[in-house]
Amino acid sequence: MRKQDLIRVVAKQTRQSEAQTTATINATIDAIQGALAEGEEVTISGFGSFRVVERAAREGRNPRTGDKMTIGARKSPAFRAGTQLKRAVGGDDAEGDEGEE
Repeated sequence: MRKQDLIRVVAKQTRQSEAQTTATINATIDAIQGALAEGEEVTISGFGSFRVVERAAREGRNPRTGDKMTIGARKSPAFRAGTQLKRAVGGDDAEGDEGEE
């Protein structure tokens, strides 16, 4: 499902225009993105949580040449699915894999 597909589904379910729904979804995404940029965690009960994780510098290889190279440390967004979402997609062990990403 792409963003436009999501907009159509939500517009139909909420009986709003696609323009109103587009604005709402864009504002939601912007709010999540802004919070993550500030280092905050965003939790949507029953769905999951978004957070920023720090990736350490590591050694890698250039795929074209095979030469060793250093991949710098960086921050990266991460999502952890909530229990209801895990159950909705058929996860039998929704509580047991909390440490996984």
